[in-house]
Amino acid sequence: MAQGKKPDVLRDLFFSMLYISAFTFGGGFVIITFMKRKFVDELHWIDEQEMLDLTALAQSSPGAIAVNAAILVGWRVGGLAGMITAVVGTVLPPITILSVISLFYAAFAANPYVALVLKGMQAGVAAVILDVVWGLGANVVKTKSSIHMVVMAGAFISTFVYGVNVIYIILAAGVLGVVLAMFQRKKGGNSSDLLAAFLEFSSNRPVLHRGRLRRYASDPGPDCPAPWLAHHERVYRPGHHR
Repeated sequence: MAQGKKPDVLRDLFFSMLYISAFTFGGGFVIITFMKRKFVDELHWIDEQEMLDLTALAQSSPGAIAVNAAILVGWRVGGLAGMITAVVGTVLPPITILSVISLFYAAFAANPYVALVLKGMQAGVAAVILDVVWGLGANVVKTKSSIHMVVMAGAFISTFVYGVNVIYIILAAGVLGVVLAMFQRKKGGNSSDLLAAFLEFSSNRPVLHRGRLRRYASDPGPDCPAPWLAHHERVYRPGHHR
């Protein structure tokens, strides 16, 4: 929970989410950008890694990503009360604005100036999303973790080139993370490069068909795949890995 008295934290959380939601146009990832700047960079209530984790959870959960992110950040900052406060602050501006627009929908829909304003907002939204992608991507690269960079590149290619649904990408990345984390815990390693650990694991696996290779080593025949096997019988003894 964020430091400070709880009523003050809840008040700041409410007005922060109210402000962010009122001036966010273009979808959930834009509000993620503003939430990061407010709660990570300015208030220091959560760190960047937590923000990345919360963003992934918000994206992979059903419902609007903005509301999902508000739920997660609110819970992280102020528990149940923080979650309710963040959600109320998030939904009030769109409810109010859309209620007013619905009363004058015909006038708004046919107004060319409104259309121009919306097109200008789209350009600004694209720039904001590019900014947050650049920042979060740079943080992944700074970890110097091969597996993280491979997953990031693979996810981009999958969705941009092949049009794979983002939910499948998130689930696949989550499963991969769980598998590698379990392997790291089992090995007791502290390496931050999970790909290196995985490759090490693969290289230390018992050689397939070890019995056949050992037979070749002890009695190389005309079908022996490599003559040098006869000089390396010890490599294929039980308990030894090549």
